[in-house]
Amino acid sequence: MNLNKYNHIYQVLSSDISEGNYGRGDVLPSEHTLVSTFDVSRETVRKALNLLQENGYIQKMKGKGSVVIYNPSMDFTVSHLTSFKEIQQLKTKQYTTKVVELVQYPAAEFPKVLEALKLEADDRVWRLIRQRQFEGKTHIVDTDYFIVEMMPGLNTRIAGDSIYEYIEKRLGLTIAYSHKEITFDPMNEKDLELFGNVIPPYTATVRSVVHLTDARPFQYNISKHLANEFKFVDFSRRFQGG
Repeated sequence: MNLNKYNHIYQVLSSDISEGNYGRGDVLPSEHTLVSTFDVSRETVRKALNLLQENGYIQKMKGKGSVVIYNPSMDFTVSHLTSFKEIQQLKTKQYTTKVVELVQYPAAEFPKVLEALKLEADDRVWRLIRQRQFEGKTHIVDTDYFIVEMMPGLNTRIAGDSIYEYIEKRLGLTIAYSHKEITFDPMNEKDLELFGNVIPPYTATVRSVVHLTDARPFQYNISKHLANEFKFVDFSRRFQGG
């Protein structure tokens, strides 16, 4: 089987679905039609369709074919350590970033951040708040805490573009891994101000502590997603035995 061919079919069909060429409930062309369209084997087509199903684009239904189940709400994988800008490059819908706040505070004002980043009370942290918007609607609110001593040159231009690119290309540091937890929480007054009047007034909240290759924690992130649009993406395999 040609790996590049099935990936090409996957990319074409997933883009067509994401862009709305196939709507929710539509049926993709038959395997026979796809074999003819892409001039590949049936095995290659089936591999591409299996990948579409694994990633939540379609459901293969006996007697009906490949039915589109894709929800065009914003979905982010939380099982990988990826910047918003990098995710955007893989999406057909482009979201804008609005910097709401970039202010320095004493670390002592945020006990959880102080503990997570292993700081002293008189250390200073940046608090950065950003809205991720599409067509004027806020889908995600990211609140980040960074160590000022490590990133003294942080500014709103960098914050509106890619902080990870700044850290890795400008500061020469390497981001390695993170620990994450997910909770579903009622919106507070600040959330309602930033998201607007949404129903239900809940967020899926991803809290992360991000580390460099030398194991130093440098970022505490609270990423709040509209609960009715949040999609957790991961891959699990059942191991036999035992």
